[in-house]
Amino acid sequence: MASGDPEIEVVSDSNSLQNGNPSPGEAVSNAIVDVYSASAYGDLQKVRDFVEREGHAVSKPDGNGYHALQWASLNNHVDVAQYIIEHGGDVNAADNTQQTALHWAAVRGSVAVADVLLQCGARIEAADLNGYRAVHVAAQYGQTTFLNHIIARYGADFDAPDNDGRSPLHWAAYKGFADTVRLLLFRDANHVRQDKEGCTPLHWGAIRGNMETCMVLVHAGTKEELMVKDKSGFTPAQLASDKGHGHVAYILSNASKLSGHFCEDKICAGKIGKVGYAPILLIVIVVLMILFLNSVVAAPKLPKVTALVGLWCWTAISLAFGSVWMFYRCSSKDPGFIKPRLGQSAKHEGQDDPLLSIDLNNCSVWTGNWSQLCPTCKIIRPVRSKHCPSCKHCVEQFDHHCPWISNCVGKGCGQDHDLSCLLGL
Repeated sequence: MASGDPEIEVVSDSNSLQNGNPSPGEAVSNAIVDVYSASAYGDLQKVRDFVEREGHAVSKPDGNGYHALQWASLNNHVDVAQYIIEHGGDVNAADNTQQTALHWAAVRGSVAVADVLLQCGARIEAADLNGYRAVHVAAQYGQTTFLNHIIARYGADFDAPDNDGRSPLHWAAYKGFADTVRLLLFRDANHVRQDKEGCTPLHWGAIRGNMETCMVLVHAGTKEELMVKDKSGFTPAQLASDKGHGHVAYILSNASKLSGHFCEDKICAGKIGKVGYAPILLIVIVVLMILFLNSVVAAPKLPKVTALVGLWCWTAISLAFGSVWMFYRCSSKDPGFIKPRLGQSAKHEGQDDPLLSIDLNNCSVWTGNWSQLCPTCKIIRPVRSKHCPSCKHCVEQFDHHCPWISNCVGKGCGQDHDLSCLLGL
């Protein structure tokens, strides 16, 4: 494993670009001195003046090798970008690092400009000198909406490797963008791919100590993936510890132990770990009922049964049977499992794509929060739903997974669970 972190050099001079929120008009007017600055500020009238009155060519780069279309794309100035294209601007023109306007649009998630570029013939898979495509840039900058848009509508390859063998998932994990990680896993991105250094996305998340991204990857993966070593022989947990991320190292180490072979192979072939404590609790309840009946109710030296003693005995027996019944109800009832889309690929484009037709402003399920995506079940979870790693299902109105009933507490069994608590379970 290389000791240094990978460097991201996307749109290397973008820091010098104005962000579209300039100071007062006079300062802006003074700053606009050519077609490039006019494109950066989104001043369409000034762009027209430079092109139509002064004869500036929009197809030529500025002194740094950057094109007017790139500046317009970075700040999502759709009208300026459309005008530049109509007047000779090349949608696939590249700067000195071979980045195109689409790369620059990905930096700030300029979806509207991306539509214009791609509809006018921009190459979705164009790569720069580092092998970065638009999907890599979007992942590096955490532009999840932009990434989903170009994948769903234009079929961008979200698993493409760069020159170092790193996919967008590697970059999203390294940069700590958990929402982007969720989206890529939801779309079946390869989360066990190793780059040239032998690192998986989990390795890169561990290097930076990104707890949330590491947990998303752990829940979507298996125990074997936690033990994958890079070319230097380090697991993700070891890398996290080496970089000083003790909490992440502790979590990853525990995750591998909880999925260890001892629990899986030697304790009833893993059945106890999967079933929980419900069988043990059931046995305890039954044994206590038998002892009560045998040692108290049926005891030969029991004093004369009065009405009060009889009522007490029948009440105890009734509560015991009621507890067993409620225990059975809580353990067997559907807590609100949401049907997964297992067996269906989230890679499909068009009308079958669950993320393509989402109306962010009017949807009964989607609230605009990417954490609603479940990478395991491949569904968009309703609010207050969560994936239970023990049950391996998403549960509606999830509260917690109770090992004593070997079931989740959710929308479907919350009332039964509350009643069982009143009965003493």
